[in-house]
Amino acid sequence: MIVEKLELTNYRNYEHLQLDFSPSINVFIGENAQGKTNVMESLYVLSMAKSHRTSNDKELIRWEQDYGKIRGEVQKKYGRIPLELTISKKGKKAKVNHLEQNRLSQYIGQLNVVMFAPEDLNLVKGSPQIRRRFLDMEIGQISPVYLHDLLNFQKILKHRNHILKANAGKQSLNDVMFDVYTEQYIQLSIQIIRKRFQFMDMLQKWAEPIHFGISRGLEKLEIRYNPLNGLDPDWSEEEMAAFLEKRLNENRKRELERGLTLVGPHRDDLHFFVNGYDVQTYGSQGQQRTTALSLKLAEIELVKQEIGEAPILLLDDVLSELDDYRQSHLLNTIQGAVQTFVTTTNIEGIDHETIRKADMYRVDKGTVHHMTE
Repeated sequence: MIVEKLELTNYRNYEHLQLDFSPSINVFIGENAQGKTNVMESLYVLSMAKSHRTSNDKELIRWEQDYGKIRGEVQKKYGRIPLELTISKKGKKAKVNHLEQNRLSQYIGQLNVVMFAPEDLNLVKGSPQIRRRFLDMEIGQISPVYLHDLLNFQKILKHRNHILKANAGKQSLNDVMFDVYTEQYIQLSIQIIRKRFQFMDMLQKWAEPIHFGISRGLEKLEIRYNPLNGLDPDWSEEEMAAFLEKRLNENRKRELERGLTLVGPHRDDLHFFVNGYDVQTYGSQGQQRTTALSLKLAEIELVKQEIGEAPILLLDDVLSELDDYRQSHLLNTIQGAVQTFVTTTNIEGIDHETIRKADMYRVDKGTVHHMTE
């Protein structure tokens, strides 16, 4: 897929911006705080209906304006689709082919993106929350059902936590609604866990050979998804349900003490091993970065396999964070294979034919100029 046009209205520091893009590489050059990452972010928001930088949608709207709007024209294998997302204080409205969507989960997946930013280098060494977010965002792009289940899971988790908090300190709990929420919670947890296992199997398939190549054949990468300790991915839904129910009952007293649900997918984690060693604990910075890069390149192949066409790739100030070898490997991999958007303060340190052939844009104080103009 290719984003042919982008139009921003009252988005971040842009009052109005309209751009046409190259189907290969598009590079945005500018000093920090000039607006180049805002362009990159807008493409991500157009895809995912949320930012990778903030959870507060109001920050996306230009100062003292009532709304912000992102429009894009996306060329897919079966034709051109206009996408539109309007963000206001009342919420978000999404349109596909000029038709408003009833739910955002129906909208997400129309434009598939893989984002690689400096904070993604923390995917390996950062908190479990970062890795869960990675899982949820990537699976959500290729599985609307997963996204729907995840949103329902978060609602039920909130209700369940509310009852636990209201009864905090009690020795036991006799609440019919709590039992209803717990039953729904178990069923949704199973759907999420099973989908995560499937996704991790696919990611392993693509990431292992990519990592092997980047490491010059010296390292074997293994990715492990760790849900509840003792849960077996080969179990039936009934066996998983019985196991979850047992663990929730065992933790009921602690949950009442804490006023929180302590068992479930919202506490899962991923672990990465290189040649049998935990990269998070024992890996060098180079190994951690190779692992993060392998995951991102594997994402591209995984999405391509699942939806039948390549996603777009967003490289936000990340090339300068990679050494020459990893930088070259990344650029060689994407060359001609995926539409790519790059932000950087300068291209002097990037000596690669892919960048020299790219369309260049200069970003300065909220204005964007094509450098061939």
